[in-house]
Amino acid sequence: VFWLPPAIYKSACRIEVKHFPFDQQNCTLKFRSWTYDRTEIDLVLSSDVASRDDFNPSGEWDIVSLPGRRNEIPTDPTYVDITYDFIIKRKPLFYTINLIIPCVLITSLAILVFYLPSDCGEKITLCISVLLALTVFLLLISKIVPPTSLDVPLIGKYLMFTMVLVTFSIVTSVCVLNVHHRSPSTHTMPEWVKQMFLKKLPTLLFMKRPENRSIKDRIDKKQSSADTDGKADQDDVQTCYVNKESAKKYGWRLGDMSDDQDSRKKASAKINSSVQEAVDGVRFIAEHMKSEDDDQSIIEDWKYVAMVIDRLFLWIFVLVCVVGTLGLYLQPLFQNYASPETFSDAE
Repeated sequence: VFWLPPAIYKSACRIEVKHFPFDQQNCTLKFRSWTYDRTEIDLVLSSDVASRDDFNPSGEWDIVSLPGRRNEIPTDPTYVDITYDFIIKRKPLFYTINLIIPCVLITSLAILVFYLPSDCGEKITLCISVLLALTVFLLLISKIVPPTSLDVPLIGKYLMFTMVLVTFSIVTSVCVLNVHHRSPSTHTMPEWVKQMFLKKLPTLLFMKRPENRSIKDRIDKKQSSADTDGKADQDDVQTCYVNKESAKKYGWRLGDMSDDQDSRKKASAKINSSVQEAVDGVRFIAEHMKSEDDDQSIIEDWKYVAMVIDRLFLWIFVLVCVVGTLGLYLQPLFQNYASPETFSDAE
């Protein structure tokens, strides 16, 4: 007697969300009689693979395999069942376009935080905007993924990884801005900072500081030439050349001046006193400009240190983001699923 009863079977199985949206599920259907044992009804497996003749293609799942097997228990001769394993794989295109690619693009924005100059004043704003965008995506995923506490989905891990990076980028940006706005009146640059961030790290990070001639260098050069001219003037201080009309104006007699050494010294002293006042004024201005240039040079050093720190964290974040992204999204390629024999042995 061949009896084929019409029936539609519904089954529920535990969902593994560890590799979502690149997950693969194994749903098992077991057929046996509850009222009759093997001596009264014997179940025979007609095929090792379930038929797909009446299967309608799904837009979300692909069938990987449908193996079937007949299970017997040697210690119980009355037990027999037929088990089918429905191994299905999720189609990840929808989640890749709508979740994964936007998350990767938002992560790239977190990297650009370290390429943004500190003078623009938008570093913290960009960090917080990226953090808010990731929070919105996290709320989206919580509605899509089945609620379970057994495993964390892959996309959830990536979002948490990115949020940790963005939070750390906010902390580093605050530190960089603190260094960028330092001045000689508030902080003194230690020697190890000069050696590390002004000499060693820029070479390793392929950074070259432009060599602009500062005001201090120009003043030093002019002062050295002025000192040379001053020495020459001091050597010729005894020689005095006076115009005839100027001599008559001050009541000098050329004969007396040529003969009287004291008169020449007095005339030179009068001229040198006015010149000395002018020189003192110029020297005061030069010293003031030199002091301002020294302060500005230290401020520029602090700004360059902040730039080096930014570049250092830029390369670190690029490396961490690339390694973290590849490490997380390549996990499904190495995922292992329990074989049907494992399930039968466990039962």
